[in-house]
Amino acid sequence: MSSNLINRNCGETIYSQIGRILIQDLREHYEVGACLPSESDLAEQFSVNRHTVRRAIDDLILDGFVERRHGSGTFVVAKPIAYPIHKRTCFTGTLELKGKTTACKILRKAELPARGGVAEKLRLDPGARIYWIETLRLAEGKPLCLVSHFLNLGERAGILADYHTASLHAYLRRHGISLVRQQSLISAVLPEGDDARLLGMPRSLPVLRVKSVNLEAGSNKPLEYAVSRFRSDSVQLQVDF
Repeated sequence: MSSNLINRNCGETIYSQIGRILIQDLREHYEVGACLPSESDLAEQFSVNRHTVRRAIDDLILDGFVERRHGSGTFVVAKPIAYPIHKRTCFTGTLELKGKTTACKILRKAELPARGGVAEKLRLDPGARIYWIETLRLAEGKPLCLVSHFLNLGERAGILADYHTASLHAYLRRHGISLVRQQSLISAVLPEGDDARLLGMPRSLPVLRVKSVNLEAGSNKPLEYAVSRFRSDSVQLQVDF
């Protein structure tokens, strides 16, 4: 990196040029987890003041390339995965199309009575029996999201006894049950319960929570209410129109 790469007469801000140069350098020379030179060192290399360098790094942080760690420096992070939200979003299929390896761990399975918002979303009377499955989804071997599945399969619930891993929706399709997303509500909240521990993240970092209602294809009957919690430092939710 050198001040010779900066064009002070091209109309583009200096900090934007520094940002582009840093991004190229990150791609060619830095691994995830590597520490960048200090702001003072970068300022000297680019022959600018520290405020200009800080502005460039602020933009890299917003774009998800690096993160500041108080008292330690600025470190390269994995760029957040763009995860689409549409009618037939499938975690496994979506990430494998992006070249990511995936895994699914079932944390809990139980039959229980529907209560409160779960009963309301599934259009059931309180106390009706539903199936609950809690899964941890991993990408490239690292925790990415937790999903609470609340399923109203009625007499077909028995098929869930043999569900042990991989995509739940793909498993249901193999048993003749296809789901279509009706709606999703997205919010940023602090992790609750043991979510932070399971996702391997600090409790001070928000999760992106997606509450979804999924209908049985070809009907207006809700079969699943799902609450997903994504690591906000690893995922960007993409909503296409």
